[in-house]
Amino acid sequence: MSIVPRAKSDGGGTITFTLALGAARQICRLTTTFATDKQAFSYLHRYRTEFERIARARLASGELEDGIVMLSML
Repeated sequence: MSIVPRAKSDGGGTITFTLALGAARQICRLTTTFATDKQAFSYLHRYRTEFERIARARLASGELEDGIVMLSML
């Protein structure tokens, strides 16, 4: 599973990104406390592996909100 390079900010410190699961894709949303998109994107990429692990575990356990894996800062 890897992060597809398409990530966007939804404003207010929330970043939406897509995880690749073979041919399938899963939408994930990371909520941060950062004031700028640049800081939030940097944080996402710094902890990419950990967020992938958490997202995989939440997807496996069915922890989805409207079909989206919701994540927050570590």
